[in-house]
Amino acid sequence: MSMFDTIGKSTDQTGRSENTLKKLERMNKALRHEEPDRVPISDFFWGGFTKRWREELGLAADASPYFHYDLDWIVTVPNMDPWIRPFETLHESPEEITVKTGFGAIMHKHFTYPMPEMRAWDIDTFEKLEQAEFDDPRDPRRFYEPGDNQIAGVGDGFERNSPAWIDTVKSLRPDFPVYGSIIEVSECLTRLVGQENAMLWMGEEPERMGEAINRIGAFYYEMAKAEIEAGKGLLDGFVIWGDVAYKNGMFFSPNYWREFFKPWVARITEYAHANNLPVIYHGCGNVHTIFKDYIDIGIDAYNPLEVKAGMDCVELRRQYGHSIGFCGNSNMQVWESGDLDAIRREVMRKLEAARGGGYIFQSDHSVSSAVSGQTYDFIIKLVREYGKYPLQLDNPA
Repeated sequence: MSMFDTIGKSTDQTGRSENTLKKLERMNKALRHEEPDRVPISDFFWGGFTKRWREELGLAADASPYFHYDLDWIVTVPNMDPWIRPFETLHESPEEITVKTGFGAIMHKHFTYPMPEMRAWDIDTFEKLEQAEFDDPRDPRRFYEPGDNQIAGVGDGFERNSPAWIDTVKSLRPDFPVYGSIIEVSECLTRLVGQENAMLWMGEEPERMGEAINRIGAFYYEMAKAEIEAGKGLLDGFVIWGDVAYKNGMFFSPNYWREFFKPWVARITEYAHANNLPVIYHGCGNVHTIFKDYIDIGIDAYNPLEVKAGMDCVELRRQYGHSIGFCGNSNMQVWESGDLDAIRREVMRKLEAARGGGYIFQSDHSVSSAVSGQTYDFIIKLVREYGKYPLQLDNPA
């Protein structure tokens, strides 16, 4: 019996609507490489896009793309900061703010710019990293209490006192399949010490750094287990966030990743699967050299498959068949162009990867503020029309 066979068997006592259960069935069928009624669709949205979308389509000030388009899944994030504490405000004006977070990162956010800047870190030497003692990964505040946390609070927007994770899960669950999530070690190191320091220390002290990686890996593995336990009966899947590559290739040796990073991804995946949760791995950049490793781990779908980094779900399907699902890969740069003919060709080509199931339609990263509301509306309607099974695409690859 597939682990997916027990998912989506909810009854009406769960409080979920027939429409939500249909979305859950759609997602799970796609992830076990069966053809559902249509290709699932969702995305991650910049705050700047959502604001523009509301204005351009004349929608209410609190309108959400998830609800407006009745999208097929949504992901949630608990407090993953190594130290659970309020932001320390170092500078604030109407235009910008600088804070120190629970990662010990000093972050500057200019409110008119899409992304924040990490300027410094408390852990700025290898010795400090080795000596660092984090808060309990199972601390209930991570899941049950509101508060400041870096990942939820400092991104393309800025938010203080983020809601309790469990409350967010419960509020979304009646309307969407809800996934929990956790970062892996590389994603932590970028926030904890900065990417430059992390790569320098790997090069200078590979074995000692490997020990530090294993300690952080164990920390987030334990946190993932605690999150899944806290959300037992409420979660429909799990996302692992982990950037290990850029446009041209990996940040560090594939073999080094296999020795120290991969085992922790594998353990989190195994635990999620043991709890009947499919796993979507989110990793930016060109991961061709380790893509088969994600298949070996048992990752159910890979996201976001950045086109500008040379990732192509149609070619990956030809190479790997239905051994892994794909989530994303629709070219954001084409979306940003506003060229509806080019967008149509892009959408039609990527839908080719959906034959036989195994594909969730999304952008190849997230929907930026350079995408117009009309463009996204056009894309949704296009996927809904041509993403019905059996697929009949008028511009095949």
